[in-house]
Amino acid sequence: MQALILEQADGKTLAAVRQLDSSSLPAGEVIVDIGWSGINYKDALAITGKGKIVRQFPMIPGIDFAGKVHSSDDPRFHPGQSVVLTGWGVGENHWGGLAEQARVKADWLIPLPEGLDERQAMIIGTAGLTAMFCVMALEEGGITPESGDILVTAASGGVGSTAIALLHNLGYQVTAITGRDTTHDYLRQLGASAILPRSEFSQPSRPLEKQRWAAAIDAAGGQVLANVLAQTAWGGVVAACGLAGGVDLPTSVMPFILRNVRLQGVDSVMAPASRRVAAWKRLVNTLPASFYQQATTEVSLSQAVIAAEKLLNNQITGRTLVRIR
Repeated sequence: MQALILEQADGKTLAAVRQLDSSSLPAGEVIVDIGWSGINYKDALAITGKGKIVRQFPMIPGIDFAGKVHSSDDPRFHPGQSVVLTGWGVGENHWGGLAEQARVKADWLIPLPEGLDERQAMIIGTAGLTAMFCVMALEEGGITPESGDILVTAASGGVGSTAIALLHNLGYQVTAITGRDTTHDYLRQLGASAILPRSEFSQPSRPLEKQRWAAAIDAAGGQVLANVLAQTAWGGVVAACGLAGGVDLPTSVMPFILRNVRLQGVDSVMAPASRRVAAWKRLVNTLPASFYQQATTEVSLSQAVIAAEKLLNNQITGRTLVRIR
């Protein structure tokens, strides 16, 4: 089998596509023939060595994949069945999806959701699943289309792109934040009604500002998230799922105790299977058909390293899909 292998030499991460004997795959109940994977932000950090994502080498990156069961020791899965995997530390501490095969625990897999093919499932991928969890968090916090404008940060990334499409199709008014002028037309096609520059949210502000947003989905963190919280209206919900802008949160308790704002963390890595299945069903029913053409850059396995560099340099918009076979 072919696989993208990460190794470390002299403190540097080396990434190369190589032939590998499938007998060396780690333990698990199910072997999957992978058709499609993706390059997420976390994958890009791992492949380039610019983030401490991988701590044991050699490693095959790829935190998500879709494919067909090759063999299974678990009665829930059978050869030829299409399956999807996202999260669970795959691609970080267990060999992942940027390879022609993976052997994983059966509990980490879910059957391919009805209404999707494997390619579409990976266009959605971890980013899209996370976006759906964020939308669900807003709904569970009582946010409806009548509540007011919803803000989406890091809008041209995988999570932000999918969140805009989902919110728009559900009837919400969406404002997008992006640092790239070249993505404005793309964001409007997804459903953003207004677009603001990231620079407006990158500088320190007062703990409370004018109330502008009924809710927000944030994949940036750091100063951007602090400013979003300061501008969130009374009773609003902010779903935070990323830290591309930093792990610090330079804010105060004032938005929480004076405006009843809820900051809801969103994690898709360890989400239970029941919530994953519910989110996938919502994705199938909510994403418009046009999304699968609008939000995708497709590359081959041999191009994955270059794609990872481009993603970190903000040269790729939306979801990066990797064709394995």
